[in-house]
Amino acid sequence: FFLETEKIPVMRGQWFIDGTWQPLEEEESNLIEQEHLNRFKGQQLQESFDMEVSKPVDGKEAIHSLKLSRNHVDWHSVDEVYLYSDATTSKIARTVTQKLGFSKASSSGTRLHRGYVEEATLEDKPPQTSHIVFVVHGIGQKMDQGRIIKNTAMMRDTARKIEEKYFSNLATHVEFLPVEWRSKLTLDGDTVDSITPDKVRGLRDMLNSSAMDIMYYTSPLYRDELVKGLQQELNRLYTLFCSRNPEFEEKGGKVSIVSHSLGCVITYDIMTGWNPVRLYEQLLQKEEEELEDRWMSYEEQRLLEELYITKQRLREIEERLHGLKASTISKPPVLKFKVENFFCMGSPLAVFLALRGIRPGSSGSQDHILPRTICNRLLNIFHPTDPVAYRLEPLILKHYSNISPVQIHWYNTANPLPYEHMKPSFLNPTKEPTSVTDNESISTAPSPTTSPVLVRRHYGESITNIGKASILGAASIGKGLGGMLFSRFGRSRKDGAEGDDKKASTVGTPPLPHSSSGFLEPTVELEHRIDFELREGLVESRYWSAVTSHTAYWSSLDIALFLLTFMYKHDQEDSDKSNLDAI
Repeated sequence: FFLETEKIPVMRGQWFIDGTWQPLEEEESNLIEQEHLNRFKGQQLQESFDMEVSKPVDGKEAIHSLKLSRNHVDWHSVDEVYLYSDATTSKIARTVTQKLGFSKASSSGTRLHRGYVEEATLEDKPPQTSHIVFVVHGIGQKMDQGRIIKNTAMMRDTARKIEEKYFSNLATHVEFLPVEWRSKLTLDGDTVDSITPDKVRGLRDMLNSSAMDIMYYTSPLYRDELVKGLQQELNRLYTLFCSRNPEFEEKGGKVSIVSHSLGCVITYDIMTGWNPVRLYEQLLQKEEEELEDRWMSYEEQRLLEELYITKQRLREIEERLHGLKASTISKPPVLKFKVENFFCMGSPLAVFLALRGIRPGSSGSQDHILPRTICNRLLNIFHPTDPVAYRLEPLILKHYSNISPVQIHWYNTANPLPYEHMKPSFLNPTKEPTSVTDNESISTAPSPTTSPVLVRRHYGESITNIGKASILGAASIGKGLGGMLFSRFGRSRKDGAEGDDKKASTVGTPPLPHSSSGFLEPTVELEHRIDFELREGLVESRYWSAVTSHTAYWSSLDIALFLLTFMYKHDQEDSDKSNLDAI
């Protein structure tokens, strides 16, 4: 899966350094191995020797030696081999220590082992991969080719640490695979570079290699090339993986996609088959309907009818032409797999959807922006100071613009509350509407049995100002947090009201519906939360964070735990169920 230009040698280790168990350089290792076989082939090794403790061979003379370019090797027995440096300083130190009564081996020798500390077995093979994650880059890959491979490696390493700590009891395994789609595209060739002025060339080249990708994607000339490039690379990698892991599909392996920045938009368009040509046709159709509805003169009607007939004839000719050429341009791109989870990191997808005319609905379903038949779960991850990231939930239900995103747990949080059990908290509480009397107000008594929690917190405010306790529910928070207002609004309607409406502040957003008793009416909620926000650090500068946060997702242990939590969710539930059944 690496770039075709990169060649990474794979070597078989033979001689290893005691303690660190690092292999020797290939050239030296081959020379030592050849000499060892010439001298000791056929001799028996000791049945067992301690791999962890290296005993010095005091007083034992070397029975064989080999001179290398910068070192030499002494054999004291078939399995007691020492490497010595022939540098001048090492020779002087060796002479001094030997005069003080120390042996040559104990003073400056490095013991070598033939073979690794652990012997290979037939059962020694990697765990079966049950879930693959394609990691898609955003802009800037032309500027730093291979960066997505390094970023994916960082994400894989952090995921391994989390996997060993929290999911070691599960037999399944998640593999992260980089998708490098930008370097193979030609686009305009070097036309943009040729028209770039020479002054401040470094800055201009950086912008051409990064921000220019956004302009390419909004260009009707190059957009299809970008979409097709990513689609073909995803399908190629999936086909290649399945050919090397034939049991993956047979055992129901799952596929998720982690996309960053502009990669989120391109991945979304591939999954949904969105095309600006279709949007243009819809706009033309809407204009025709508006023309038909208004009053027109006889001449206008005649011209409109001719225009309609001409367009119909044009469509028929285009369809015949496409049929002759066997063109597939009008067909939406198709992936060879269904996406289980689509994770967006630092994503501007919400802005693109808003500019395409997507407006909030009333169903609370993810299907409003991404049908579940295409992708089972959509999750939008962002840092609160990431200038490129936007929220998706308010595009589904408008009142979620006043509900804070779900706070992602720190990876070392003890017994974190499951995300599906976390209560929504309001960014700005609303004041009582005029229909409620002054004596009636929103209840401020928190209850563990009710749904959302009402928390006054400006968007982007550090979660540490509120404290970890707020995440675990309203019941654990006392009056010491003065100024914050907690309320319950949920699926069950209850009567009675307590509290003081003076603690609530009036904001410019429409008030949420209240009952005559002062409680919040059952409101349409999202089937699943989509927006998830990283927590800000205790001493984190927001100005510096705004510069670095967009590229800081790859090595985050918090994100690694978050990703694996959702990818291992069904396996974890099955494991817990089997444990309960056993009990």
